[in-house]
Amino acid sequence: MVLSPVLGKLVSKRVVLASSSPRRQEILTNVGLRFEVVPSWFKETLEKSSFAAPYEYAIETAKQKALEVANRMHVKHLRTPDVVIGADTIVTVDEQILEKPVDKQDAYRMLSRLSGKEHSVFTGVVIIHCSSKDNQLETEITDFYEETKVKFSDLSEELLWEYIHSGEPMDKAGGYGIQALGGMLVEYVHGDFLNVVGFPLNHFCKKLAELYCPPLKHTIQHVKRDSIPSVDTFESLSDGESESSSFKEHKGAKKLDSTGMCPTGVICNSENSSVVRTGSMVPVENQNGVSDSTAKVPSKILDLMDGFRASKALFVASKLKIFDHLKKKSPLKAVDVANEIGTSVCGTERLLDACAALGLLEKTLQGYSNTDSANTYLSSDGEYSLHAYILHSNDHLWPLFTHLESAVKEGSRQNHRAFGKKTEDLFKEYYQNQEVKQRFMAAMHSIAHLTARDVATAFDLSEFKSACDLGGCTGALAHELIQVYPNMKATVFDLPEVIANASVFQPSEQRTAPVTFVSGDFFKDDLPEADLYILSRVLHDWPDEKIHVLLNKVSTVCRPGSALLVAETVLDEQKTHPPTVVLQSLSMTEGKQRSGSEYKQLLEKYGFTNTQIKITGNLLDAVLCFKK
Repeated sequence: MVLSPVLGKLVSKRVVLASSSPRRQEILTNVGLRFEVVPSWFKETLEKSSFAAPYEYAIETAKQKALEVANRMHVKHLRTPDVVIGADTIVTVDEQILEKPVDKQDAYRMLSRLSGKEHSVFTGVVIIHCSSKDNQLETEITDFYEETKVKFSDLSEELLWEYIHSGEPMDKAGGYGIQALGGMLVEYVHGDFLNVVGFPLNHFCKKLAELYCPPLKHTIQHVKRDSIPSVDTFESLSDGESESSSFKEHKGAKKLDSTGMCPTGVICNSENSSVVRTGSMVPVENQNGVSDSTAKVPSKILDLMDGFRASKALFVASKLKIFDHLKKKSPLKAVDVANEIGTSVCGTERLLDACAALGLLEKTLQGYSNTDSANTYLSSDGEYSLHAYILHSNDHLWPLFTHLESAVKEGSRQNHRAFGKKTEDLFKEYYQNQEVKQRFMAAMHSIAHLTARDVATAFDLSEFKSACDLGGCTGALAHELIQVYPNMKATVFDLPEVIANASVFQPSEQRTAPVTFVSGDFFKDDLPEADLYILSRVLHDWPDEKIHVLLNKVSTVCRPGSALLVAETVLDEQKTHPPTVVLQSLSMTEGKQRSGSEYKQLLEKYGFTNTQIKITGNLLDAVLCFKK
């Protein structure tokens, strides 16, 4: 089983763990999964006696936890998570379910029952794939359980009470934690050790591989490849490895699409869950009419080779405002769209078909229509429109990447080749005229608006009475902060030419105190006073000497107890995930992206301690540190 491919794809998804358990968080973090934590509010009051088997109770509790989070996020955050993971661990002995003890006497009762006996630890796990259609939450649920046998030694009263007084039993199912002091009570473990800790990692990884349709033996058919790769195409995950028959399935994984297609573009058989992958062995007949297998089709490599076509199709469709036209009126035939945007019918039809192949449009006999995602993210007036950033990618980033070879050879920016001029200041070219400045600010605003809620709520910031967003541009994050924390006063500090245009992007309905905008250069000018300073998408842009100047200034004005909130995408420790950010680094020859440990070391150099990192699952993560 190779898990890296599926983790690489999940990194672009909003993955949520519906659990506050630090042990589950640590297990999933260590395997490389990027997720955000949203503890469930579901009250575990299910009637245990109504379940025929203990594992059914654990699965149903896990399901209700995950569903509560999925529904709450869909309604409250106005942005549906892609995947929600729920889990519940119970201990059973003598056919009785033991959960977390309510007090020390309850812990004593539980541990006394386990003394000298073998008991079972069940963890029910639920993986919910979420989508939104017509503002309604749609879910596809996969669940499983794992059982591990644990035997306790005969425990003396002295040992029992010594362990209970340590405080460790109080938040553990069955009243013990096997990974810590509770390990001294255990004589043997048969099965998955991590399942006893709180999460069956091995089974979970197998289930992820199964969900994303790995090739299975003896089920290979010819598959027609589309010329344009699917956005969510996965590579082969397990080299033909199928799930072990020893796994105890409560219910098989449900197919993820009513058409019989998995999200990966793989044909699924709903009767027996057999699958066919574009990356599997392709049979050919030899001279004797016997089917032989050729080498595997390198679907991952083929998708990378063709990836630029998909990007450019999106860029051109956005520049021609195809998604805007289809949002106003649909379905439309290709000839109607062509007439509206002034393009050829044949070229327009090919572009519309390409967008439909990429899952951006829906194509029926009546014509073409936007998907829900296109209405939300691709139309210029969508609630979380990325239209401006897509145009920025087409007009500015695409030309730079056409000179990537020169950038690698020379180790320098390629603006002079891409745009015919060289500039020393990273942002000066964006502010050279009003039109370019407006486009750039709109691009930055679209990302800030999309990420603001997750950054603002990554930590509880209610203790801070004032915040200053350095380089805060249009104030999208500042406005979100005062929505979440009404008692906070927020200031945006940015260059005069930015502040002069910021009013264009202000919310139409101002329900709270307005954000204050102050002009200045954070490298040269005095910074406004605040309890909390914010650097959102700033540090990755600048070389070390500039960062030294900036962080030294912030540290100097911070009082003890003040804090710094950094919003950036945090790389994993190998600095290979998330891939989109690693690729972005190719066009950065002055600044750089950093891992969590690198941010911690950097901030400690300037007197910031107690660094906390929150992987939000959005485009930006959050790092909070305090001035000592």
